[in-house]
Amino acid sequence: MVAALFAVTVSMLLAAPAAEAAPTPSPAPTGSQQNYPNSISGLLRNNGVPLKGVKITAKGNGFEGSATSAANGSWSIGVPTQGTYTVELDTGTLPQGVKLAEGEKNPREVSFSNTSNVSTLFVFGQGIVVQKVDIFSQVPERLVAGLSFGLLLALAAVGLSLIFGTTGLTNFAHGEMVTLGAVLVFGLSAAGLPFWICIILALIGGGLWGYLQDAALWRPLRQRGTGLVPMMIVSIGLALAVRYIILYNFGGATQQLPYSQSPQVNFGSFAVSQNTLVSLAVSLVVLLGVAFLLLRTRVGKATRAVADNPALAAASGIDVDNVIRIVWTVGGVLAALGGILWAYYRPGVTFDMGQQILLLIFAGVTLGGLGTVFGALVGSLIVGVLVELSTLWLDADLKYVGALAIMIIVLLFRPQGILGRRERVG
Repeated sequence: MVAALFAVTVSMLLAAPAAEAAPTPSPAPTGSQQNYPNSISGLLRNNGVPLKGVKITAKGNGFEGSATSAANGSWSIGVPTQGTYTVELDTGTLPQGVKLAEGEKNPREVSFSNTSNVSTLFVFGQGIVVQKVDIFSQVPERLVAGLSFGLLLALAAVGLSLIFGTTGLTNFAHGEMVTLGAVLVFGLSAAGLPFWICIILALIGGGLWGYLQDAALWRPLRQRGTGLVPMMIVSIGLALAVRYIILYNFGGATQQLPYSQSPQVNFGSFAVSQNTLVSLAVSLVVLLGVAFLLLRTRVGKATRAVADNPALAAASGIDVDNVIRIVWTVGGVLAALGGILWAYYRPGVTFDMGQQILLLIFAGVTLGGLGTVFGALVGSLIVGVLVELSTLWLDADLKYVGALAIMIIVLLFRPQGILGRRERVG
């Protein structure tokens, strides 16, 4: 019943052709400075001295573009789509007496992996000291990106933690609640609605989906005394059903939301996309609002009381079912917002985008402490920062491994998580 209602809703929203919402940009000519949603960047230094005026070229996927290093040695080439590109440094533009380190690959191949920016380093001279300088020069950019990624993970993780804290349910369909936010914005924008109206309606849709889930599925199962393990299996089935309903209506291609091509904001020696900064600010404000809601309002106190002891909360006059319904609604809104921000961070909307980060969401919740909202926030920030910083040393395809390894190590010594509380939500 829930999946059928979801199918009808998504079908109506995605009736407009996908191409109308975000047409794929045509390849730009060589040297074009057009803002594309993805970029290849780096920093050129020889013995700590920036190299200015060096030409870098990127080719691949029917695209060719180039850039010239700035006075601080930084360079960035915008590319229209993610994939594998061949990057070549024009050695003829190097200053006199400067040459690539022995064995340094030029040209070389770089690949994107669930991130809108990939960095590549060219080492000069002896190569050892210069490589360390180049790596650490990328830390500020990766740190800002990691904070933004961690905060958008936290939006989804907080909702998941609230649901677990009040019901005990491990909801594997939470990833599809994340996907729904981005899909709704795409469908509504394809229908021609103004962008901000699309955002608001998508958040409302996420809340309604959470409300509908509890009203039509989880509350009846709770009333029948269904165990948590069978309910967890039901959530896995619901996740698969919703995911492929979205695939049937949305398609398997990656689509872009409006304003996904964001300009870069320069901060001295590094640059961050405007969308990353907006995502960081929005996530922070919303999470502070959730913290205020839990700590300072009657609804928040009732939520914590239900998580502490549902039977005692009911005996005290608290409507437990109503509190759980509110939690599901708020969790749906937070997941939808996290999905919208994730679509800009990647960037792009796909039918399985929520499933791609579901493991990281669970990692943040588990690392911070099951059932603790502030633990989910702390755990998600740690996961997000570690994922981005690990790209300085690990291949992009392995960047999730480091974060998950840290989670395992922490849990070996502190099984309850960093802020683990057995009986608290907030």
